[in-house]
Amino acid sequence: MASELRALGSAVEILPADLGHRPDVSRVVERITDAARPIDMLVNNAGFGIHARLTDEDTTEHDLGIEVMCRTVLVLGGAAGRAMRERGSGAIINVSSTAGFMTMGSYSAIKAWVTSYTESLAVELRGSGVKVTAVCPGWVHTEFHERAGISTGSIPKALWVEVGPTIEAALRASAKGRVITIPTVRFSVLMWLARHAPKSAIRAISGAISSSRHKSVVEHSA
Repeated sequence: MASELRALGSAVEILPADLGHRPDVSRVVERITDAARPIDMLVNNAGFGIHARLTDEDTTEHDLGIEVMCRTVLVLGGAAGRAMRERGSGAIINVSSTAGFMTMGSYSAIKAWVTSYTESLAVELRGSGVKVTAVCPGWVHTEFHERAGISTGSIPKALWVEVGPTIEAALRASAKGRVITIPTVRFSVLMWLARHAPKSAIRAISGAISSSRHKSVVEHSA
């Protein structure tokens, strides 16, 4: 990707970092807060699927998920917020998920935290010139599901969205100062229903989806 962008005349800086490794995260913080090389936008996009059950004795997978998708988002978002507030401008986009409106284990809980954290950060930075947005996409055509070992065969084609429109929706929402955005009308409607439906119904739907995913992972592993 860097080569493609450079071929178009753009300057690209690469900073490899394991966001589950705190010393690496500290290096990213140093880059974000470097006043000599200010950044205009931070996108917290790192993440992965979590298959471990909440009742599993081994919490290693949960621990890493919380480290990468909660603590690192908190640390990097805070660093960007400080640096941008000092300049009076900037944008922070946190990639959350429609899963945060459901109840499908650690991943849902983590993404619900990301959305709530984004709202809280937006409140803290209100009036500073810094825009904070949580983008909550649904099923997007990327390699995420394959890498996460999630079966997608049962997902209706009408619910899939492309990467380009999702990115464009996030950037538009950020430019307008919207704190939460759910790309596409179809998912906005579905999540409106999820927020207003009885919690028991959401738990039932989430349980069915979780059971299907867990079954597919077991079968794939076998």
